[in-house]
Amino acid sequence: MPRPRFFPRRRGPAISLGDARFEDWETVSVFDDQSTALAWRDQLRALGVEASCVADHPPDRLGRGEIFLVVPPQQWSRANEIVQNLDP
Repeated sequence: MPRPRFFPRRRGPAISLGDARFEDWETVSVFDDQSTALAWRDQLRALGVEASCVADHPPDRLGRGEIFLVVPPQQWSRANEIVQNLDP
């Protein structure tokens, strides 16, 4: 009997480039490296905030670049409060 194959759920790119869905979203913070931006995005998502990372240009091979952490306008206050309280 063949075993069922389980494939991981395919998600979008870690950092969106030029995606029109995020044009109206508000910037919570700007990061210089991909790993930090994604960690903050994941933290906000874990706390129930719909967050994404966007950039105008792709990060370099070391993951550096100007990366924006964005949220929908109605969630900006909550996201900003979380970032301000967790930021060391």
